[in-house]
Amino acid sequence: MADARPNLMRRRLGLALRTLRQRAGLNLPDAVARLGLSGPSALSKIENGKQRVPSAALGKYFDAYGVEDAQRIEEIRKLASLASSSRSTNLFNQYRDAVRDPFADYLELEELAAHADWYAVQLIPGLLQTPEYAHAVVDGSGKWRTAREVRTFVELRMKRQEVLRRESPLSLWCVLDEAALRRAIGGPQVMAGQLRHLLDVTEELPGVEIQVLPFSAGVHAGIDGAFTVFRFDSGDPLAVVEPLTTSLYLEEDVHVGRYDVAFNHLRARALDIPASRDFIKDLTKEEA
Repeated sequence: MADARPNLMRRRLGLALRTLRQRAGLNLPDAVARLGLSGPSALSKIENGKQRVPSAALGKYFDAYGVEDAQRIEEIRKLASLASSSRSTNLFNQYRDAVRDPFADYLELEELAAHADWYAVQLIPGLLQTPEYAHAVVDGSGKWRTAREVRTFVELRMKRQEVLRRESPLSLWCVLDEAALRRAIGGPQVMAGQLRHLLDVTEELPGVEIQVLPFSAGVHAGIDGAFTVFRFDSGDPLAVVEPLTTSLYLEEDVHVGRYDVAFNHLRARALDIPASRDFIKDLTKEEA
């Protein structure tokens, strides 16, 4: 089978199959012998998401690795079904001219995830932004060359928010650093509207919760920067970290586990939900 360009879901399927092999105590040559593959390189390509795995072939992996957990088998079959699809998301197809190819992975995550734990430092997360705030952020970033490109990307950002209102909405727990609430984006009127929007969203959407991490919290578990942990109905969670030039997708249990722990620490250090609402209300009065 020819090599395929890895995509997010193929990588996730490959990781799941590698985890099954490792839990069975098999190295690559032993697993290849049980599976009847041509050699270790063939299995390595599958585990790295570079080669597709037909859903019909999964049974031999379960047999070779001694997998009997019906729920785990069903999860991996669902991953294989998603990985076999070569489609880009509808939003990516619609706004292809406005975004880079790697952003398709992120759009796919938002569409497939059931829940997201989001720690935001410098900016309000895109899923919670008003159009005016989003325009000020995108226009001020200097990443888009024309006013038309800016408008198109802002429109995409607003479309992304539909995941919070779909039939099975994405639930979102967001810890907002105080810096994100105080950074003057677009001027007082835009900021006041954005802060009111945060209050409105949490009232309107029961699946959205916001906590504020105040400056008074001092040093904390998120001091290295923003991150998101996505959780799915099928498959393991995944952490996304966004340094300056790209997004890092962390799928290994040990890495995701560290961000899980960090988010729990942040949630414990942040103001509780009612106190966070009061904090945002007070800031809204300052911006008025």
